[in-house]
Amino acid sequence: MSVSMDQLNQILSAFNDHDLDGIMEWFAEDSEFLLAKGTEPHGERFVGKPAIREILGTRFQSMPDIQWRDGESWIMGDKALSEWRVTGTAPTGRIDCLGCDLWEFRQGKIIKKDTYYKQVVTTD
Repeated sequence: MSVSMDQLNQILSAFNDHDLDGIMEWFAEDSEFLLAKGTEPHGERFVGKPAIREILGTRFQSMPDIQWRDGESWIMGDKALSEWRVTGTAPTGRIDCLGCDLWEFRQGKIIKKDTYYKQVVTTD
């Protein structure tokens, strides 16, 4: 295993603290971050630490109260799974949904973070 549960919890805490420096310490230079939505089947893709830092900074700025809570995580070799409930206020309104991240690690660094979440449909 190239990541421990303690390290994964530190990563998740950095996300909830909106600590960009703390988050980016965990990403490899050649890492990729896949968003849950986008124009491609894999969602929108960001490659490399500068691109990932920029998209996360934009997210934290546009949703200053975003939090991933009520989670549970598992590690399987160099891969991990984190389930969570994300809440926050987006420019388009309040979000509250369940989701997960699929993580891949190499020598203790994130090489891939792939995000999935439920699509909440409201009825009027």
